[in-house]
Amino acid sequence: MKLEFIVNGSKEILEIEPRARLLDVLRDDLGLTSVKEGCSEGECGACTVIMDKEAVTSCTVLAIQARGKEIITTEGLEKNGELDELQKSFMRNGAIQCGYCTPGMLMSCKALLMKNPNPTEEEIKRAIEGNLCRCTGYTKIVNAVMDI
Repeated sequence: MKLEFIVNGSKEILEIEPRARLLDVLRDDLGLTSVKEGCSEGECGACTVIMDKEAVTSCTVLAIQARGKEIITTEGLEKNGELDELQKSFMRNGAIQCGYCTPGMLMSCKALLMKNPNPTEEEIKRAIEGNLCRCTGYTKIVNAVMDI
């Protein structure tokens, strides 16, 4: 099947298997390794990307569902060699421990900020409730988003 979509601002045209997951296409075909595979069930959030301004778990999305859509991964947050303000805030606030969940957390938070640039603490908690982190306890992540 032919898949045409925008990934991190670039038009991509690929031949894919009908049952290919978006996660696999992003990692294996496009080399975007920030997209992590954790649970393969949409429960951990490690594979979260933004699809048309919505946070989605790419392990539960068939790649063909992304046809004609815009996908943003953590690699797409950086502009002109400069980290996104959210990435800087994560670093500044120590919201990164082992780093495995970080890309998914960033993408869930970025999707929230795209809709609401001044979220409340409760809105941030809701935005990341589908992302598991075993290291930080979430407080530093919430603080990082509040610090923008």
